[in-house]
Amino acid sequence: MNIVLLGAPGAGKGTQAQKLVADYQLAHISTGDLLRAAVKAQSELGVAAKGYMDAGKLVPDSLVVDLVLERLEQDDCKNHGFILDGFPRNTKQAEVLDSALADKNVALDAALLVDVASEVIVNRLSSRRTCRECGYTGTAADETCPRCSGEMYQRDDDKPETIQNRLNVYQENTAPLVDYYDARGLLKKVDGDRPVDDVYADVKALFGL
Repeated sequence: MNIVLLGAPGAGKGTQAQKLVADYQLAHISTGDLLRAAVKAQSELGVAAKGYMDAGKLVPDSLVVDLVLERLEQDDCKNHGFILDGFPRNTKQAEVLDSALADKNVALDAALLVDVASEVIVNRLSSRRTCRECGYTGTAADETCPRCSGEMYQRDDDKPETIQNRLNVYQENTAPLVDYYDARGLLKKVDGDRPVDDVYADVKALFGL
């Protein structure tokens, strides 16, 4: 089962991905993690990517796709399938990815959209608090960290004005992917504005799991 994961920041994509990985041994491929790992390992692709990153430039689509394809060669992807998280970010990247996967005789089974209204995401993320000591993620109701009693604070990323900017970028660049995959008959959509386990039950039903 090979899946592209779609949804706005804060929609709960990562949570659903973690559940699928735990239950079905899918490989969770985050392009951000791939880039950081390649740079740290000083691989050929990592060195090339670092050059762009150090110059403050976006890493070219072709280089990111090469990193993804390199990761897809590993056994866990071949045995159980994968979830692509964070890529593609726009239709141009999706087209590059499709072409590269076709060359490898690898097919996507679905694009899973975790759908949540923008106002719900703003409320959800703006109430989030993070522990300065251990990184625990809680809510505004947590005066101190329930794990280590550390100070809970609101990250800049979780302030309403920042969240709205992130959502605007998503709508402009990433939301068109929904239409792209829908036109290809690959889109599966789930309502993410519900308890995590209810969303996951629907995700499994969509995939016949």
